[in-house]
Amino acid sequence: MKEYKFYGWKTADCKPVDSAYEAIENPRHLYDILSEIWCAETCAPRMRENWTRENQTLGQCSITAFLAQDIFGGKVYGILREGGNYHCYNVVGDCVFDLTSEQFGNEKLCYENNPEQFREVHWQKEEKHQRYNYLKAELLKKLEEL
Repeated sequence: MKEYKFYGWKTADCKPVDSAYEAIENPRHLYDILSEIWCAETCAPRMRENWTRENQTLGQCSITAFLAQDIFGGKVYGILREGGNYHCYNVVGDCVFDLTSEQFGNEKLCYENNPEQFREVHWQKEEKHQRYNYLKAELLKKLEEL
């Protein structure tokens, strides 16, 4: 089995709840596909100058977590970060995974007792909503190739 670096990868075995995404086997498979899509344009503008292919998950958390929620269901939660922003991750039943956690290197994040996050709040920043739409559209294109 391929080894991943994102939090929860070993137990990330949930299946799509939306038939539009039935070709995606599990969150690990989604990570593989998104690895071909994440780019500076999908990165949060405040972090964009630091985005690199080697740190491809930098600034991708909320748009990725909400897209994963579309695919697998569940809820999105946020870890409060210095500066008042939330780092988003997914919880689907007993499955907790964070497809963008590797941006923090060896820093330990706490995945318990964090507040639920809502796209309506995050998308008050129009650029974030646009980045989500771009990521989703690119994912759908990739799925047509599978």
